[in-house]
Amino acid sequence: MAALLRAQFRVFVAIMLRDMRTRFFGHGLGFLVAIAWPLVHILVLIVIFSLLGRRAPYGDSMTVFFATGLVPFMTFSYMSRFTMLSLIMNRPLLVFPAIKVLDILLARAILELLGSCCTVIFLLVIFWAYGIDFMPPDPTEAAFALGAAMLLGIGFGIVNGIIAMAVPTWVTGYMLITVVMYGISGILFVVDALPETLRYYLSFNPSLQTVEWMRSAYYEDYSSVLDKPYTIGCGVVSIFLGLMLERLVRGHLLINR
Repeated sequence: MAALLRAQFRVFVAIMLRDMRTRFFGHGLGFLVAIAWPLVHILVLIVIFSLLGRRAPYGDSMTVFFATGLVPFMTFSYMSRFTMLSLIMNRPLLVFPAIKVLDILLARAILELLGSCCTVIFLLVIFWAYGIDFMPPDPTEAAFALGAAMLLGIGFGIVNGIIAMAVPTWVTGYMLITVVMYGISGILFVVDALPETLRYYLSFNPSLQTVEWMRSAYYEDYSSVLDKPYTIGCGVVSIFLGLMLERLVRGHLLINR
C-alpha cells in the first residue's frame, strides 16, 4: 500500500510540474503568470469601476464591495476553466499506463487550488500597501466562502473536463456559460435589492451563493438568499457526477486519446 501511495504521489507531482512548465513560456516560473492572471483581472476591473465613479451598492467602500464579489467568482471561474482544460492540454500523457484521467484532473485541481490561495494572499498585500482594509470582520466565514468557491470550481472543472474531452467544442460552450454566470452572480449588484421572484431564481446559481457567502463575512445581515448547505451540496454533487461520468465514459476517452 505504501509503495502504491508513493507511486501515486510521484504521478501527481510529475503532472503538476509539467503543467507549471508548459502553461506559460515553457518554464516553471511561468506559473507566476497563472497566479498573476486572475489577480490582474480583479485589479483591472476594480480600477475600471473606480474610474467610472460608481458608488458602492452596499457599504462604504466600492473597492471592498466589488472585491468581495470578484474574489470568490474569479476563484470559481479560473479553477473550473483550467481544470476543464487540463485533459485537453495533457491528453498525450494518457498513453502512459500509470497515468489516468482522474490523475490529470486532480493534479490540475490541486495546482489551481494553490494558485488561488497565492492570488488571494497577493491581493491582501496589495490592498494593505494602498491602505485599503480588506480584512473581514469574520475571517472564518470568508475562508469558508473561498473554500466553497474552490469546491465548486473543482467540481465544475471535473464535469466539464470530461465533457470537453469527449466533445472538444464544449470548451467554447462553457466559456460562454461562465460569461453569463458573471453577469448573474451578484458581483455588480445587491441581490436583495431585486424583486422577490428574480431573487428566488437567481438563488439557484451556486456561484452567486459563494459571492453572497463572502459578503456575509464583511457585512452583517447582508443576504436573505444565502444557503450554505445548498452551496456545499452543489460542489459535492458536481464532484460525484464528474467521477461517475468519468467512470461511464472512461473507455471512450481512452479509445480517442
